[in-house]
Amino acid sequence: MSIEREFGWDDQIENDGPEYVTLPEGDYDFEVINFERGRHNGSEKLPPCNKATVHIKVVGAEGTTIIKHNLFLHSITEGMLCAFFTAIGQRKKGEKVTMNWNAVTGSIGRCKVGIKKFTGDDGNEKTFNEIKKFYEPVEGAQTKKFEAGRF
Repeated sequence: MSIEREFGWDDQIENDGPEYVTLPEGDYDFEVINFERGRHNGSEKLPPCNKATVHIKVVGAEGTTIIKHNLFLHSITEGMLCAFFTAIGQRKKGEKVTMNWNAVTGSIGRCKVGIKKFTGDDGNEKTFNEIKKFYEPVEGAQTKKFEAGRF
């Protein structure tokens, strides 16, 4: 296991990092491995508002991918916020809840993954995964990843 650390200007480097994998469209279990608080500057469809970028790990037969998914804290996107917090077990469908961002990392759930295509700077078509939908957990499903020795 490697230890994360800051590099000095003259340090040697060698780790190329993980290969990027685009998973086929479908339904997958996921784990939230991190999230960042940020700000959306506004667009044609959505005014300026707070946003959370959640880093979602999805594992498939082809490998593992990390999907960065933006959750906009605005009434226009309240349905997606509700779906996310329902999927990770912080709320039940139809229930009013205060979003507990401190409990998001380590949460698990199920989602529909899609594929988005775009043309890269080199002119070639590229693909990446995106979250299309979060699913409500089945009754009694675990919504936090179990880690031995942690309470």
